[in-house]
Amino acid sequence: MADHDSLSLAAEPDSAALIAARPNLAMDPAAGLMLEGVPLATIARDLGTPCWVYGAGTIRARLAALRDALRGAGLAQAHIHYAVKANDHLAILAVMAAEGAGADVVSAGEFRRALRAGIPASRIVFSGVGKTVADLRVAVAEGIAQINVESREELAMLSAVAEAAGRVVDLVIRVNPDVDAETHAKITTGRAENKFGIAWDEAEAVYAYAATLPGLRPLGLAVHIGSQILSMTPFRAAFGRVAELVTRLRAAGHTVSRVDCGGGIGIPYGAGAGPSLEGFAAALAESLGSLGLDLMLEPGRWLVAPAGVLLASVVLAKQTGSRRFIVLDAAMNDLVRPAMYDAWHGIVPVSAADAAGPAMAADIVGPVCETGDTFARDRMLPPLRPEALVAILDAGAYGAVMSSTYNARPLAAAALVDGTRFAVISPRQEIAALWSRETVPEWLSDAAAPSP
Repeated sequence: MADHDSLSLAAEPDSAALIAARPNLAMDPAAGLMLEGVPLATIARDLGTPCWVYGAGTIRARLAALRDALRGAGLAQAHIHYAVKANDHLAILAVMAAEGAGADVVSAGEFRRALRAGIPASRIVFSGVGKTVADLRVAVAEGIAQINVESREELAMLSAVAEAAGRVVDLVIRVNPDVDAETHAKITTGRAENKFGIAWDEAEAVYAYAATLPGLRPLGLAVHIGSQILSMTPFRAAFGRVAELVTRLRAAGHTVSRVDCGGGIGIPYGAGAGPSLEGFAAALAESLGSLGLDLMLEPGRWLVAPAGVLLASVVLAKQTGSRRFIVLDAAMNDLVRPAMYDAWHGIVPVSAADAAGPAMAADIVGPVCETGDTFARDRMLPPLRPEALVAILDAGAYGAVMSSTYNARPLAAAALVDGTRFAVISPRQEIAALWSRETVPEWLSDAAAPSP
């Protein structure tokens, strides 16, 4: 299953429909496409392209909407821990910190980033299947709120680290409920064959084992079944199974006071309405709301994907046989999701005049020397001239954070919009920085030196 709404060519939304479905975007007749209150053409002029642009106000609004939905379902005390892997820029994390959100991290680097941005260790949880002893030492030393343990082996590692530090560490056991999230195979995490969590039929024994280890305080369970989930059915199945396990563990005499429900709420990359927050909150409340638990959520994509765009310029348009190609200066090294997941992203001209032009089918591609460097096939767009600007939508999650310098392409600049103002939050990487950390052994340098 693809990682997006299934959109046939005939059903693909046009630019007007894509913009209308996103309240943070507007097409001004003179200034062109606006993100919140800032013309994207202004940012492209100042920073060049490709360039990431994020909206702080959009993130705040989405956090508020999620909290409202939880409050409406009677879950006002549920804690939101932003999944840092979706977008780990310090500016994005600073917005989360200012709004009182915690963080869900999967490495010591993400943990340090969250701390640097102002999210205290007391609001950070550490997930991930491959935490090292060094990772655990950092987290324990800083007083992290919770470790989400994914194996019996990790329990033994954590116990040794906690004992050495003279600490007692709060933890939850991540269970694998063997539920199909009905999403892309590469981002499903709750099926029995996935590497994540503890097998369902071993969960009770592992929980009991955790209670015997020194330095550990098992307090509950964690579950995360995947990303970009558009149906409530998998959530209901997973939360229902977890509720049953809570009841069984309590009956066996164990303390179970919290459940980390993970993330995974999807977004509509097209022009549809997307999954209902109220429906998600209701599914959570129906399964777990009556058990007297502290509930935690780890949203990532849902909070930040619609808050970001990738600005790109047209390099040229070319005709090769029967196919028309629009070549951008952005590439798969900037946004890898279409190449990696066959992901669909809306692509909108930034100029109002361009957007009003007659549409024709074209493949939208980048300059990287890979056929996979393709953002869209047979996309209906106007005949864009060289240097025309386009915005690739919903690029705020799993965009810049997955970028590389493949083909010796520097990392793109980034800006943060907040109302009618914007600031550069990452300058464009200098080409010389691509090799600034590299050295050449002396014997090669000597051999390459010209003869006297």
